[in-house]
Formats: sequence, structure tokens, C-alpha cells
Amino acid sequence: MGQAVTVIEKKSSTPGIVRYETNRVLTGTGHEVFRSADDAYGDKWCDELARRLFAHGGIETISMNGNVITLKLAEARPPHGVKEIVETMFIYYGPGVEVVMPEGASAE
Repeated sequence: MGQAVTVIEKKSSTPGIVRYETNRVLTGTGHEVFRSADDAYGDKWCDELARRLFAHGGIETISMNGNVITLKLAEARPPHGVKEIVETMFIYYGPGVEVVMPEGASAE
């Protein structure tokens, strides 16, 4: 259950900067900047995504505005696996996760 997010990765002419454009707004009209996982203390979608991205590693700064995510990568590393983290942000039932059926609900 859940819906995959469509993500387009765009490399910058500046080494270590990568931008991602999504088909889902993550911040509303606000602009969010995360310099560490400690900055992602809230319960908004952008906070959760920032926590997941920092946990992945190799990211110095995350900036999100609407549906655009801009990353400054540590040591200009390639962004391996980042696009997949954003794409699966709203997938709730992945492999190995038990689907809980409400009492009285039909399995069909």
C-alpha cells in the first residue's frame, strides 16, 4: 500500500550538488533546510525524508522547497541510492512487512 513518488535526478554544474524534482509536494509553500539529522526533529514529510537521507549517509546539507530537493553531498560523492529513498518515501508495506487487516474486513 502507498504510492511511489516519481523522481527526476538533475546533476548540477557545481560538483557535489544534486537536485531532485518530484511529483509530490513535500514542504507546502515553505522552504526547509537541514544541516544535520538533528534539524529534522519535526513530524512533517520533509522531516522524515531528511532523517532517511542523513541515515543513508554522504550528505552534508538538504534543502527542500515544494517538490524540489537539493542536496550537497559530502566530498562530492555520487548520490548512490538517494533517488530510491525519495521514490519509496510513501510505500508503507515493503517486503517482510505484515499487512494488518482490520477486524471484520474482507481479505478480497
